[in-house]
Amino acid sequence: MPETAGYRRPPEVVMRLARMGSFHQTRLSFMRSLLRRLKSENWRFRRQLWAVDQQGFGRAVYTVYGPERAYSLVAFAHDLPDDMRSDRVIATAWDATFTLFDGVPTESDLDRLESNVPRQEAGRISDSELSLSRANRSVRLWQHVIDCLSAGRQPALDRLEAVGYLLRTTAVYGSGKFGAADRLSICDRPELSGPFQAELLSVWLTRAFSIDLVEHIAKARGGEQAVAIEPELRRRIGVGNSTGLGMAPFLVNHPALLNNWMMAREEAFARVRSLARAETDAIGIFNRHFEGACFNLSQWHSEHPIQLAKLAALRADLENIAVYIERESLSGDHPWDRLYRWAEENLSLEGQEQLLSLMLEPYGGLVDELTQCMDADEHVSFFIDGSMTLSRLREIIDAQCNWALAVDYDQPENRARFWYTSAEKLEPRVGERFQESGAEYELPLAIGCDIKQLHAALLVWDGGPSVAEFLLAHPEHRHTTRRVQNLAARPYAEIQDNLIAADMLPIDILRCKLSFFGATKFDPRSDRWVRICMYQDAPFPHEWLEPAA
Repeated sequence: MPETAGYRRPPEVVMRLARMGSFHQTRLSFMRSLLRRLKSENWRFRRQLWAVDQQGFGRAVYTVYGPERAYSLVAFAHDLPDDMRSDRVIATAWDATFTLFDGVPTESDLDRLESNVPRQEAGRISDSELSLSRANRSVRLWQHVIDCLSAGRQPALDRLEAVGYLLRTTAVYGSGKFGAADRLSICDRPELSGPFQAELLSVWLTRAFSIDLVEHIAKARGGEQAVAIEPELRRRIGVGNSTGLGMAPFLVNHPALLNNWMMAREEAFARVRSLARAETDAIGIFNRHFEGACFNLSQWHSEHPIQLAKLAALRADLENIAVYIERESLSGDHPWDRLYRWAEENLSLEGQEQLLSLMLEPYGGLVDELTQCMDADEHVSFFIDGSMTLSRLREIIDAQCNWALAVDYDQPENRARFWYTSAEKLEPRVGERFQESGAEYELPLAIGCDIKQLHAALLVWDGGPSVAEFLLAHPEHRHTTRRVQNLAARPYAEIQDNLIAADMLPIDILRCKLSFFGATKFDPRSDRWVRICMYQDAPFPHEWLEPAA
């Protein structure tokens, strides 16, 4: 294994919101690692049930069979009036609802699920279900595809590219929410030990359901003249997603997990940068993926001014990379490291992070094993070491928390916002401290401010020398002390920015997390929610897996 220490980017470079909000999917992303596992372990697939009427309403079951277990997506398609269709988390009805069932459901299971899954939060599911989700049709694309297929025509490529999906999920819940199986009950299963594998398996099967549903409706309307979607067009259809503030605090609330995600990504990048030579095959793979990135950019649309500026910068960056490659031909000593060092001086953050993704592509044999390091035992990181000396605690703050200490939190613009949980949907939200009420319900997500307050308290402490003695007198600093101690072993555990600043963009946090999922085509709708596409260009279950008997 190559020595990588000198090539790994430090946390103070990586853990800034502007960069994290420029991340792209990589071959370490959870969707891609899931599909590689299903293929390498020879999983099998079967559409277990299709009980959908000619209008497209009913239920279906899609099952994948692994070496030890089977998992089934149970899907329900509903008759939803147009005026009830909403991406808001407060919606109460959807075009389709889903659960991922542990095993193969019986008829009685399906009846129970049909009484609960369509109600989502208002219903209840059991620990036989691993996820709960819902989706709405794309208003821009759904009817166009059905009209074309029922008339014997293929849908227009430009319209497929402009949207990218037929169904758009508005929530995919797991890890015990609303009665689903708790994470601890399934995390020892190899196929589900990685982050969000059950939820992303559900989304992959949902994509297959969306295609089957429009083809079914088209066939019912068009009869013998109706056609199926051609394979190349089919691949261009993914699953959409609308993600808002509810997801944003996750990375703050799971510092050990965030550290492991980032460490794996940065170690993979460092391994590639450390290579002394680029083989011809690797250069060829890089070039193919570079062409794919250029094509993806041509199909990546947004109307949000922040994203428009990023897309313009990325367009210029890809042109500059093409010029560099032609001039340098990726030959000579340490070509990948030289390419990235050039990128740091010449490309935007968007371009630098796109380049990282591209540089990993030729080296699956070198980096894919790192996906095994991306889960975390968060109970271990929860304990506070009361025997640690306060001098050691201060050393960690001084060495790793300059980003927190440098901010003047007395300035209104540096504490302009606060995070809270909404009473209506129990979802995280962001309030404006000086314009809105509710700051008394503030969540402990202002980590930088808390670290500075801890540091100030330590400077005037005149009691005993241990953390335990200090916290007995000042229990209000327990959660911050835990986070600081965590940094000693987990340097990538904290977002190194002020999360209550006036110019903080929650969409940067959302994009970082979604890039690890494997999302593409980030399209912010405001600074607080974003639309994405998942599994676009990925294989479908019937293509990727052998049929089950």
